[in-house]
Amino acid sequence: MTEGSWLQEVRSLIDARLASYFAGEREQAAALSPEGVALVDAIATLTMRGGKRLRPALLVAAFRAVTDDAPLDDAIEAGAALELLQSYLLIHDDWMDHDEERRGGPSVHAALREANGQDAHLGASLAVLAGNLASAHAWELLTRIGGPEPRLRDVIDVFLAIHREVVLGQQLDLLATGDVSLMQRLKTGSYTVRGPLALGAALAGASQAQREALDAFGAPLGEAFQLRDDLLGTFGDPAVTGKPVGSDLRAAKRTALILAAEELASPAELERIRAVLGRADVTEGELAGVTELLSACGARVSVESRVNALLAEAKASLEGAPLAPLGVAMLVALADRLAIRDR
Repeated sequence: MTEGSWLQEVRSLIDARLASYFAGEREQAAALSPEGVALVDAIATLTMRGGKRLRPALLVAAFRAVTDDAPLDDAIEAGAALELLQSYLLIHDDWMDHDEERRGGPSVHAALREANGQDAHLGASLAVLAGNLASAHAWELLTRIGGPEPRLRDVIDVFLAIHREVVLGQQLDLLATGDVSLMQRLKTGSYTVRGPLALGAALAGASQAQREALDAFGAPLGEAFQLRDDLLGTFGDPAVTGKPVGSDLRAAKRTALILAAEELASPAELERIRAVLGRADVTEGELAGVTELLSACGARVSVESRVNALLAEAKASLEGAPLAPLGVAMLVALADRLAIRDR
């Protein structure tokens, strides 16, 4: 089975499950309150628009690394739950960061604002409710998974840990914590890499040694993913990232690029960079100037070198690991997708 074929199969299965779920949720919402359909539609539009389903793919790869012949039904259900958890997080995150675009279309608070007479407060309030509803959807799908009680308890505990960590990580991000590494591990590494791997392991009934092997793989890969995300947030093509150029700079996020610039840039260069951070009215020319500075001072090369080192560490951790070869091959392919290629 080629990389493209199994990834496409996972995407197709996840998309089909999500489409079926949303159809049922629209019916339930309409029966309870006709207005509620708008919230379900807002969640569905975001969820079905442009997602690459890499988190479910990681879950499936971890599942296959533990058992290479068990049916994927429960893994697909849990993968769909992960996608809905991500939608909940994206809806709230976009509102907090004042981002107007996501995945090449309007963010949920922007879409709901437009649908309600350009009332910004109402649009934001409805987006908060949509995010809350998406979270409920995620938990509903997860709790539909069958099987023995110990396994279900394990799966729920892992999903709860993901949810808890990412919320606390978002708090640290909003507070502009000095411990950027901790913030990134909690906010992004947890639900993007380590969490899906742990969820796949729990679903497959992994041994302690297998869980440790997957965690040793996921820890550096999660950091590499975040660093690549920081690079894409500044240097990426909006047509690929689905977000406007310079959104991280406008939001004054202390990304890996900014941290590297604080070590490598001259005082005059740092002054120019800091003059742009957090400014909603920053011009395209100013953004282009700061982007050029982040390359010229060596920050971009520094972060890219760290990504490559972390990717190599993640792959090396799989050598001799007590995991099935099929799953290991899937994990290696996904490591390249997450750390190197455009997402």
